[in-house]
Amino acid sequence: MLLKDRVAIITGGGRGIGRGIALRFAQEGAAVLVAARSEGEVRGVAAEIEKAGGRASAVSADVGTESGCEQIVQAAHDKFGAVDILVNAAGIYGPVKPVEQISASEWDAVMAANLRGPFLLSRLVFPEMYQRGSGSILNITSAAGKVPFSLNSPYASSKAGLSGLTRTLAAEAARKGVRVNALSPGPVPETRMSQELGRELAEYFHGDPNQMFKQFLEGILQGRPQTAGEIAAAAVFLVSDEASAITGQTLNVDGGMAFY
Repeated sequence: MLLKDRVAIITGGGRGIGRGIALRFAQEGAAVLVAARSEGEVRGVAAEIEKAGGRASAVSADVGTESGCEQIVQAAHDKFGAVDILVNAAGIYGPVKPVEQISASEWDAVMAANLRGPFLLSRLVFPEMYQRGSGSILNITSAAGKVPFSLNSPYASSKAGLSGLTRTLAAEAARKGVRVNALSPGPVPETRMSQELGRELAEYFHGDPNQMFKQFLEGILQGRPQTAGEIAAAAVFLVSDEASAITGQTLNVDGGMAFY
């Protein structure tokens, strides 16, 4: 087991990629705190892990607020006593509109969930990781932060910013025994975000969502989307000791969409 006896916080763990990571981490021996805004979803994932013989707990909180992030970290301490791994997977896509139609409040909501949350949580877990001389943070970015697409300026900006934050945190933490990396997925159609985005894009462009998605996949080297399981497998590697010499990097798990 690559993560035996580690304690991991997974934000956005109630569904989609976050859920996949939480389940895989538990299989690899980690005790997992599943965090998201939806209480029913996180409790369901925690129950799924425990039913399979793993250790898990759930907390409902908003990563965009200081109090929510404090609640998440405190819940991990109360249940498991420490935090060895933080995975910032929580995120929202936001408005599917041209930039001139996006309000400041819509922009701020995306930044709060996708960029402010990882900053707040990293700030909270760094001191104990530094004191212990070990720890790993993994930020979930997106191919959208690297590849130009229209109608996603808040989302793309937040994910590009998260890559920048990853590098800065890695630079600050490297000599203190803590690694910080990012993982950049391509399209994962099993997620609610991907499904909702497909419908909204089809509505905006007056197209057939299935045909539009098929055309989109033609631009990927492998010609296919990714799965939450594939993202989770890469996440396990990056936070494990198998990746002990890797920090400050963004790993593309996108089938060949981006090359930097």
